[in-house]
Amino acid sequence: MKDKGASNSAVRGSLTVSGPTVSPSLSILKKCLFFGGIGILAMVVLAFIFTDVAGVLSVLFGSLLVVTFFGLSLVVVHLVGRKMPSAVMGVFVLTFLVKAVGFAAILFALGSPDWLNKPWFAGAAVVSVLLWQAGEIAGFLKQRFLFFDEDASNGSADHTSTSAPSPGESTTKESSHDV
Repeated sequence: MKDKGASNSAVRGSLTVSGPTVSPSLSILKKCLFFGGIGILAMVVLAFIFTDVAGVLSVLFGSLLVVTFFGLSLVVVHLVGRKMPSAVMGVFVLTFLVKAVGFAAILFALGSPDWLNKPWFAGAAVVSVLLWQAGEIAGFLKQRFLFFDEDASNGSADHTSTSAPSPGESTTKESSHDV
């Protein structure tokens, strides 16, 4: 069976090679903010319906704490990745340690304000983490990374194949005369 619509859908001529994603961290950040924003909006509406202003503020505080914590890493990785791509992992780990200590110190110093609705705060934080991780996974799945640079390999002088012979091929030259 032939697909008659396929003959008109193909582009004639050569195809261009697509490269890596230009800014992976920012595209992941946008996806995370989209997923997180929908979740935050839904939780704020639910908190407004079922509780008071303290519930809404607790949802906003818990969600924004998570978004800030995770968003800082993506912003730092984006900024460092543009200047020194080889240093991204080290900076990412250092950023995580600074954030963990910094946020723990802030929360410890802040304590538990009187207006904080603990169940809504905790629920918003957990839902925000789950939605943020879903956004990171969805964003990461769409990324393209350059693993092998064909342009760099085309500059080499040796274009011979060093692969193993295929089944049925001889590894030695056959002589033209019988023995």
